[in-house]
Amino acid sequence: MRTCLCSSIFVCVLIVLFLNLTFAAAPSVLSATAAQSKSAEVVKQAGPSPTPDNRFKADILVVLAHPDDETLVAGYLAKTVLDQSKRVAVLFATRGNAGDNEVAYEQAASLAAVREMEGRSALTSIGVTNVWFLNAPDTPAQYEHDVLRSLEAWNHGSVLGEVVRIMRLTRPAAVITFLPVVVAGENHEDHQAAGVIATEAFDMAGDPTRFAEQVAFPDDRTGYGNLKEGLRPWQPQKLYYFSDASHTDFLEGKGPRYSLSEVSAARKVPYYRLKAIESSFYLTQIGVGEAGKRAVETGNFKEFEAPELFVLGKSLVGGSVTGEILEGVTLNAVPFVATRGYLPQTGSEIAVELGGPWHFYGEFWEAHNLEHLGRLLPAPEIAVEGGGILPVPLLLYNNSNGDQWITLKMNLPRGWTEKNGTARYPVRAHEVYPVMTVLVAPSNKKAVWQELQFHAEAEGQASSAALRIFLGEGGAQ
Repeated sequence: MRTCLCSSIFVCVLIVLFLNLTFAAAPSVLSATAAQSKSAEVVKQAGPSPTPDNRFKADILVVLAHPDDETLVAGYLAKTVLDQSKRVAVLFATRGNAGDNEVAYEQAASLAAVREMEGRSALTSIGVTNVWFLNAPDTPAQYEHDVLRSLEAWNHGSVLGEVVRIMRLTRPAAVITFLPVVVAGENHEDHQAAGVIATEAFDMAGDPTRFAEQVAFPDDRTGYGNLKEGLRPWQPQKLYYFSDASHTDFLEGKGPRYSLSEVSAARKVPYYRLKAIESSFYLTQIGVGEAGKRAVETGNFKEFEAPELFVLGKSLVGGSVTGEILEGVTLNAVPFVATRGYLPQTGSEIAVELGGPWHFYGEFWEAHNLEHLGRLLPAPEIAVEGGGILPVPLLLYNNSNGDQWITLKMNLPRGWTEKNGTARYPVRAHEVYPVMTVLVAPSNKKAVWQELQFHAEAEGQASSAALRIFLGEGGAQ
């Protein structure tokens, strides 16, 4: 009986303890429920999405091959920056590692470092501080100057991606670069490669599917290890070209023309003097730094007084062909404009045409809606020094359904010597046979224009191609 009573008491105590614990805990449970309800009513406010970094925003992006190339348009750049308060950025694809050195022994990588310093100092003298250097190799050529050689040496796609990146970062309204046309005097393949890649970048930077990793938003922009770049697609509005040609007749009226005899309001001196000063920093380079330094010291600026001529490549905002480079541009982004792209064409059954850069440019201009560049010159041309070697690449086409023997012949002006080219070539049906003709020019001192003619024949069919030559001392560069 006593045992039962103790058990009953023990059970009662447990019940009382359970009830006390339950009621003691109830306010906490209610409080937690109320707190959750209250927090649900408060929506966390996210911070603003940042805009693109405006520290490097440019009105004009100049895409070039080597430090000192900008000296060709330094007068215009000085006017734009110093007197029009526009922002200019300059991008060099190479650092000039294969150039000459008129100062000391530094060459190769060391020369590249020196030329980079020269370039930054030179551009700073006219107010340009946003300067970008890529690491494409400076590509010299002994005889053959072919843009395709530079595009191969540079690793075309890699440099293109870099230029698209800088274009999206600087977001220029206008792009200025070298004319992608083979002309007498402008034989440097690196110059033309810069023009080709700048043109391609102009047509790609606004397309979010091109180098898409550049315009993908990073997972955490404030964290480490992001592998997506967070840029914005950007469509430049105008594209202009300039050339280091031996003759300028074909440039007149194809774009704006800037006189350098006008006086800078900011510096109180003519633009040709500013151009000479800018050039004077390139003391390593033959005919550049010393010429600028001499002009400043003597007051004779004859070498720097010629007007600077540009060719309008394309404008997405209208305006006149010869109007100001920044005419009609808007501060706002413009929609992406796709180009025609490459479309194959079929020629006659038997044909010969200039190969190498001439063939490439024929397709390149049409693909990028730049057909008018193919009409700048009356005929394909190139320059060669008297006594120099001239390789001329040719393409023999057999578009027929059967194999053909195609005979290649040449008509050369007096004094020219053929080392390779004339022969009968077996060309399979619907194929192309590449031929590298090699010619030696006569030892002319006086500069003259001549024409080389190439003829292909097969089973009564014939085709011809011609190349104008600017021959003489100082003809080639």
